[in-house]
Amino acid sequence: MHTEPETEAGLRRRLIDAGVQLVHTEGAQALSLREIARRAGVSHGAPRRHFPTHLDLLSAIAREGFADLADRVATTLATAHDGPRAELDALAGVYLDFALTHRGMYELMFRHDLLESGRLGLRDTSLPLFELLTRLVDRARPGAEPEPSLVAGALWANLHGIAQLWGWGSLQLAAGTDAVEPLLRAALDAHLGPAGETR
Repeated sequence: MHTEPETEAGLRRRLIDAGVQLVHTEGAQALSLREIARRAGVSHGAPRRHFPTHLDLLSAIAREGFADLADRVATTLATAHDGPRAELDALAGVYLDFALTHRGMYELMFRHDLLESGRLGLRDTSLPLFELLTRLVDRARPGAEPEPSLVAGALWANLHGIAQLWGWGSLQLAAGTDAVEPLLRAALDAHLGPAGETR
């Protein structure tokens, strides 16, 4: 049976998909070029022909994580119709759930070497989510100070910190809780005021 040779785009896609599967099953530390190639069923030199550097391939895999997170947020917000605070609750919940259930991908998405390299393309990956967060903050507290982008930045940093400390097991011990939801509520209340409060 004759089969058509795989296209360059098809092989590139296969390498990315193999990396995504690997990071989900083995964690970010397992993402060597050799192992990705093995999982993709290609020679160990194949990734270099499609990605100039290891960081380029890791960035392509991390972009899949940002796309997945954006899809989850969009799907959740499509059913949140009780105002901006409810949408913020939903967005924050999806963010934390993704961080805690996809630890390897989450860690890869925020690796400093990827962020600093410029290969990740923050304008196309994390900034749209931050801009959405900023718009929801603005709608939840119209005209309030400080400006929405600062509150959104502080809230994002708070959520990221909760995700990291919870993943390490530190926050459960320090806060004396086995549930992350109360911490999520406390973070939202701290930055937005208690739910139902008007400003």
